[in-house]
Amino acid sequence: MVTHALDWLDAVAQEREAAGLRRVLTPRSAHGELLDLASNDYLGLATDPRVVSAGVEALRTWGAGATGSRLVTGTTELHAELEAALASFAGTESALVFSSGYAANLAVVTALCPAGSLVVSDSANHASLIDACRLARGRVQVVPHNDLAAFETALAQRTERRAVVVTESVDSIDGDGAPLARLHEICRRQGAVLVVDEAHGFGIVGPGGRGALAEAGLAGQDDVIVTVTLSKALGSQGGAVLGPRRVIGHLIGSARTMIFDTGLAPAAAGAALAALRVLEQEPALGRAAIRVAGALAAAAGVRAPHSAIVPVLIGDPGEAVAAARRCAVLGLRVGCFRPPSVPEGTSRLRLTARANLSRNHLLHACDVLRVVLGRTDNHAIDSRDEDSWRLSVRTP
Repeated sequence: MVTHALDWLDAVAQEREAAGLRRVLTPRSAHGELLDLASNDYLGLATDPRVVSAGVEALRTWGAGATGSRLVTGTTELHAELEAALASFAGTESALVFSSGYAANLAVVTALCPAGSLVVSDSANHASLIDACRLARGRVQVVPHNDLAAFETALAQRTERRAVVVTESVDSIDGDGAPLARLHEICRRQGAVLVVDEAHGFGIVGPGGRGALAEAGLAGQDDVIVTVTLSKALGSQGGAVLGPRRVIGHLIGSARTMIFDTGLAPAAAGAALAALRVLEQEPALGRAAIRVAGALAAAAGVRAPHSAIVPVLIGDPGEAVAAARRCAVLGLRVGCFRPPSVPEGTSRLRLTARANLSRNHLLHACDVLRVVLGRTDNHAIDSRDEDSWRLSVRTP
């Protein structure tokens, strides 16, 4: 019996539905009916008038698109200015901007890990790093999350001359930090390059939001390469690789997502540059986001976070979806992560803090979390001043 070539998709869809893993796109309005604790706009800069105005000005000056790949017409003076500013801020020799953080990760791993090299990847790495490892021609070895002994063993026992270690500075799901200083010591000892994805660290942790590498005293090291997104703390779009000048030169000549992809839209570049200037002028923004995250974590009954990410483990995917829907009914949008985004049995709510959350909004968010999660203790926020958040017990 002949069937349609795509009939198998119906069976897959039914399996997803039965497992509570069906996903749908839910358009949000521009007016934001719900208090947002799901986006990655950690510093609240996506709608900051200074950032928006810079994006509009870039749009008027340069047009709607970059018009070509970076090597043809897709590099404007604005792109060069953004790259110089990023490198200066992060303390690296050079920077290269891509159309997304995903493209940046694909570029650096594939370009630095040709055949005859080893890639050692943390098991909790983001999908973009996993895909980059799959596309790299070198041999890939995955090691347990933040297991320093496993990293060292993989490097020490390799037969390849070149090796690259790939990790996230702040885990995108659990929000915990990598032991970067000790990992770098291992890389130095074993002659490996350390590639660190700072997507969730840049703008949040470290001195003035310069990232976890700066916090660990590793900014600008000649054997460390950084990838960042412009779409999280900077509230725009795009990504970048930061590191030694010779690495950036190699990417320009060999990274496929650099050579064959259209350059970042000027409006996004202009907005990201303006957001970076705001961060330079207001270095306490990252700390404010972490303080808000601490308040949310206490209200949810989970450990204090290292970053702006607060995971609340639920376990069952159906229960996680129900909890997220209950939060929405009460006016709060939260992230809901289910397999394959997280391992089986670890479905969760993911709360993302924002530095510009008002006292009243934070109070509301904490109350909603307490109700949805069945917390019986009456936590609330007490603010002696707008720069210092702490949790206290609300009197009846």
